[in-house]
Amino acid sequence: MKIWLQVAGAIDRISLALGRGVAWITLLMILVGTYNALARYLGRFVGTELSSNTYIELQWYMFSVVFLLGAAPTLAHNAHVRVDVFYGRLGTRTKAWIDLLGTLLLLLPFCTFAAYVSWPAVLSSWQIMEGSPDPDGLPRYPLKSVIVAAFALLAGQGVALAIKKVALLAGHSREDA
Repeated sequence: MKIWLQVAGAIDRISLALGRGVAWITLLMILVGTYNALARYLGRFVGTELSSNTYIELQWYMFSVVFLLGAAPTLAHNAHVRVDVFYGRLGTRTKAWIDLLGTLLLLLPFCTFAAYVSWPAVLSSWQIMEGSPDPDGLPRYPLKSVIVAAFALLAGQGVALAIKKVALLAGHSREDA
């Protein structure tokens, strides 16, 4: 079980490093959004166009990346939204069972399905080097690749979570993993 916990720890480290990168992208996204807003109003004032579709698309591309790549670090931090109002009152072992079964029966199958159905669109986008239909727009194919990568990373974090819950239930871990 020790080797599996090391694997889970390595996956956690990858997810947490990814989370730090996503935090920086979030800051950059805010700066680009601020520029877009200021350029739009300042451009009206001075009578010239200071913004472009490139910056507008860059802002929503970064939002998409933050949303997609933020899922695995959020799961690693156990900061995702829980719908079950009773979960907080349950014991450690019961929570571990719920988390393990939810991961194995819902999270991992969903990630696999989402990556599988997304793959043809991503592949097609790369084959045609899909770009934005707007003037000065950005290429779309790299962004579409993030969809498959995000579900793969989330599935990996789900595997790490399952390993930690099995270790907890088997008595190899004392803390709530």
